[in-house]
This record gives sequence, C-alpha cells and structure tokens, in this order.
Amino acid sequence: MDFLESYARIPKTQQRKVMGFVTKFRNDPRSSGINYEKIRDAADPHFRSVRVDQDYRGIILSPTQGNVYVLLWVDKHDAAYDWARRHACRIHPETGSLQLLDATVLEAPALPSQSFVDTGQRPLFNLRDREYLRLGVPETLLDLVKGITSEEALEQAEARLPREAFEALYLIAAGSDVQDILQEYGAPQAAAVDTSDFAGALQREQTRRSFCVVEDDQALEGMLSAPLEKWRIFLHPTQRRLVAWDVAGPVRVLGGAGTGKTVVAMHRARWLVRRGAEATPGRVLFTTFTANLAVDIQENLRHICTPEELARIEVIHIDAWVSRFLKSRQYPHQIVYEGHEQYRHCWRLALDARPVDPDLPESFYRDEWERVILPQRVTDERQYFRARRTGRGVPLTRPQRAAIWPVFETLRIQLHQRGLRTSEDATQDAADVLASDQVPPPYAAVVVDEAQDMGPQVMALLRRMVPQGKNDLFIVGDGHQRIYRRRYALSDCGIEVRGRSRKLRINYRTTEEIRRFATALLEGQTVDDLDGGEDRGSDCRSLMHGRPPVIRRFAALAEELAFLVETLSDLKGEGEGPGDICVVARTNALLDACEQALSAAGIHTHRLSRKQADARGHDGVRLATMHRIKGLEFRHVLIMAVNQDVLPLRQEMQRSTDPTEQRASELTERALFHVAATRAIRQLFVSCSGVPSPFLADFISSPLWADGAGDNR
Repeated sequence: MDFLESYARIPKTQQRKVMGFVTKFRNDPRSSGINYEKIRDAADPHFRSVRVDQDYRGIILSPTQGNVYVLLWVDKHDAAYDWARRHACRIHPETGSLQLLDATVLEAPALPSQSFVDTGQRPLFNLRDREYLRLGVPETLLDLVKGITSEEALEQAEARLPREAFEALYLIAAGSDVQDILQEYGAPQAAAVDTSDFAGALQREQTRRSFCVVEDDQALEGMLSAPLEKWRIFLHPTQRRLVAWDVAGPVRVLGGAGTGKTVVAMHRARWLVRRGAEATPGRVLFTTFTANLAVDIQENLRHICTPEELARIEVIHIDAWVSRFLKSRQYPHQIVYEGHEQYRHCWRLALDARPVDPDLPESFYRDEWERVILPQRVTDERQYFRARRTGRGVPLTRPQRAAIWPVFETLRIQLHQRGLRTSEDATQDAADVLASDQVPPPYAAVVVDEAQDMGPQVMALLRRMVPQGKNDLFIVGDGHQRIYRRRYALSDCGIEVRGRSRKLRINYRTTEEIRRFATALLEGQTVDDLDGGEDRGSDCRSLMHGRPPVIRRFAALAEELAFLVETLSDLKGEGEGPGDICVVARTNALLDACEQALSAAGIHTHRLSRKQADARGHDGVRLATMHRIKGLEFRHVLIMAVNQDVLPLRQEMQRSTDPTEQRASELTERALFHVAATRAIRQLFVSCSGVPSPFLADFISSPLWADGAGDNR
C-alpha cells in the first residue's frame, strides 16, 4: 500500500518508467537487468535499492531465503534511501503478519514519553500483554501502549504502531467491546510462527490488508493505472472475511459512511461468481434503491471483474427490475410513482371523500397510505381495522378508522379503473408471481446495497428472488444514511439474520475531523439497525486526520457565491483537479445558481445526472444535488446554501402536521446533510446565507464557525 502511495506522488514520466520496471520485475525478479544494491545504514538488512532511472530508485524487500521480493517504495534517490533508513519489515511472532514498522520500534523497549502520557489520568487500556500481542502490538511497544491515557495520546503514537494494532486499539478506545475486537483483529496461530518465512506471512489475512500478491498482468496494470483507488486491491481483514464468508443464510452488514460497505458488496458479488457454477449455479443480482447508484456500481465492477465475471452479475436498481419483470409477464397495469399526474388526480378524487369527523389534514391521509395501507397491503375495511399503526402519531379508534376508510377505498378504485398500480403494490405483485410454483427463483444469490432505503415490500420480494440456502442474501446498509424514510425489520420480511450480522467500524474515506462533524448532525437521534434494534454511530472511527471543516455564513447569496468562486480558485492554485471537487446543494434551483456563478467566473462545470456515472474523463468541477452525490466521493466537497427553510426543506416539513411525521422528516433531512458531508475525503466546506439552518445551531459557537469570507483554509 505504501508503494502505491509513493508511486502516485511521482511525476507521470517517472510513473511510466516504474510501470516498465515493475513488469520486468514481476516477470523475473532475478533478471540480470535488475541491479540490487545494498543500502548503507538501512534499518532492515533485507532492503535493497533498484534503479528506475538516473534520479529515481525503488526500495525492495529481498530476504536471503525463499523466492520473495516485495516492492515497498519509490522516490528520488536520496529520499528513497532516507525512507529505507527509517523503516523495516518484520514478521510479528504472535499474529504471523508481515509488518512495515518505524525503525525506532526495533530499538530498546519504548517507554511512554511525557508527550504520550498525562500522569494525572488512568491508562486508556486494561489488557494483558498476550492480548496486546494478539492485536499486533510489537513487544518493544508494550510499555508505551500501556502508558497511553487518552485518545489524543493514542493518535500521537500512531506513527510508531503497526496499522492493524493502531486500528484495534483505536476502536477499543472508542468504546467497542474488547472481546469483539480481539475476535475481529486477533490472529491466533495454530502453530508457532516462523519469523523468517516471508512467503508464508504474505498469505496471511492480516498481511494482505497492506501487501498485495500480484497474480496476473491485468491486475498489475489495474493497480498502476489507478494507484489511489486502493479499494480495488486492498481489503481490511474484516472486509475480506465478509467477502468470502461461506455462510448458511442471509448476511446483514452495517457500517457508517466510508467504512467500505459498497466495496465489500462489490467484492462479494465477484467472489460469488468466481467460485464457479457448482458453488453459485446461476446469475448474481446486485441491486440498489436508486438508478444513479446502480450506474456507478456497474462502472466500478468493470474495474475488478473480468468480462466473463461481469456477464454473470446483473446490476439494476430495484424499481427498474420490477418494471422489467412484470412487463415480461404481460402485466396489465401501468406502474406510477409519487408525483405522477394521474396518481395526483386519483388523490384529489379520493380526498373528496374525507369525513368531517375526525377532522384530519390531507397530509395525514397521505402518510397513512404510505406507512400503513401500502406496506400491509390493506384492500378493505376489515383489513384496515386489523392493521398495525406502530409509529403513527395520531391514534384512531375503530369508528374513526371506519370513517376515514372511504378515502383509501376511493383511491384504490380510482387507480384500478385507470389501470394504475403504485410501485409498492407492483413490487408485491412481482413477489406473488415469484411465489407461485410456476416461476423458479431467477438468481443464485442476491447482493443488496443501501438496504436502508428499501421498503418492506422490496425486501420481501428479494427474499423470493433466490432460494433459501447458503450465501443467498448479502445485505449492506446504514440507517444513518436513510434518505427515503422507509423503515422496516428484516425479520418481518422473512429474512432472518440472527447470528449472521456484522458491522464495519473503520472509516477509510473521510478524515476524523469530517467524520465528527457529520456524526454530530445526527447527535441525539435514534437510528435503527434494519432489524428492529438500534445502531450506534459513535463506535466508528476514521484513521486519517486533516483540516477541520470550514463553515461560513454570509449576508446574501451573492456573497456566498463569491466565496464559492474564490475557494475553487484557491483549490486550483493548490493543484487540485476539477474532477476532485464537487459543489453540492439541496435543490436543483440552488445548484442552478451555483452553475451560473461559476460559468460567469470562467470555471467549467459538469453536472451529474441521475442515470449517468461520474466518468473521470469529463472535465469540470462536479455539481450534484444531495441525493445525487450519495454513493460518490471527492477530495473536496462544498455544500452550499445550508439555510433556514432549505435544510430542512420547508416543503418536506409542511407535508404533515403530525409531530411524529415531522420528526421523521427532520431526521431524513439531517441524514441527507450527513450523507453529503461524508462524501468529502480531504476537505469539507459548508456555507449559508441569511438565516442559517437549525442543523448548524450547535456549530455557531465552535471554532469552525466564521461570518463572512474569513480564512478559507
């Protein structure tokens, strides 16, 4: 992994030379054309340098025993040699993993220095020595780790700790159960570890999170053509175990934004088809809730799958699947969605049947339809009397249900007379077809991404798409990112995940500073775990650190747009490419204003559409709504117009007068802001004009806040 990071930083001319060298190196590392030179004062006697050109050198691990050669670093001559003097490779005697270490770790046992310890506090950890070793802590660092008293001190010690050891300790410090982390990160060995067997170490799970054994030229070319897209190659051991989990039944994977859920889902789909027709006898469905995310996933799968593998994976968003499936069976109805003109007309006719008592607003009927009638497939008055109304803020007696039922009855009649079916009813119709004996399940396995946005009808349909058995359903999601208000419990949909649920806790996308900001947006909100329980977001952590988010308030939109232009100019001056920057707004109208301001300033833009992937070949700063940016990531994200009546959006909050529904709408709007903020990798900018959004209230007195342009960086 370190090699790819160093490779990404060198000029393109040298990258091409490195690609040529690596190809020759892989074909025959013992070639006479490769001159291995010893490095004076190298921290590791197995390190050698190799010549890339007159100015650049590569650093290679070349053990004296075995046929193992590992390319570790590439840089200018002096910088490469300096790196070799400051690093060393060792096989951990407890875990058996190959670790790249700070050379100072190899010296005398490190004692906790004053910078790591606040002597007035208790130690942060209370583990036995053997437990520290199981987590990958080198023996020479035991005293240092046992002397750490705070998360801040742990972060200061990060540079000296192996990556896997730091991650495990960081999660324990964040409140994760020690035994869970030991089970997840610990690597008990059945036999004594041979600390000279580098070939064996490279095959171990913990090693392959940071080292990659290149198996073919296509994989090598893919690595070097996109060195920063590490998700294609490197998987955390937890992720790798989930990808290759040969399990008897459905799996649920939770995890906050940036923890790699979609990456795991894509690698899982590839794993399923790579096992061959005997293990996976048929096609694999990869489905999502939105069309744009399906487009992005299809594009990403092209990078990790062969054409033959890709041919066995069908990627489609769920509404498109339902429509296609029913049309293929001469479905006599037209499927309509919220906002369709005929659907709205049917609603107007139905609302004419509202009773005087109880006196309920129009929004109540729409919410009752979406939350009670459609999910439970209520078609007559008797069914409505028995229907569950859990979570509805307005209680109804039996006589009141009888009084309002004609509204829903009229709506169903009007839809039927016009040959219309709601998407929810159509989804259930598709499930009924699959449930019949005449239609066998169409897939060998189903992988579901962004499951939190799918309703109970969809999950019940997915259950019927695949035979019950090994590796049938793989479901990933995060209730913190639910932006379409469809809550359900998997167990109510015929999907049992007890004993087969896992959670990803390490955020690989954003900095810890951005993660904390995004998490604070949902502080105090109850978020479900997709199966009736609660999911805490506080047990996730980011390992990267960077600049804190920039929050700016302006008197008027014109000033805010001037700030946008100035910030983009600054980023360009720092060498940032336009494709690494995304400007985000809640509505298309606000995005139009941003686009016009940038065009007037001579800044080229590329607006992301719902059905088009974000191809890197397009030039220009990206523009996206908060809904469209879901599933994407950019080095720099600028969220504009976070104003009162924009977040939360006034129209959404006025949909219902029911306090319960209004709280649900506010949580959805918070989740949308959270999703947009977590798309940023390196830097997040948030701005508003006029009265700021109430979601920013907690930040007004923080150091992040500033009125006017302030210091953009």
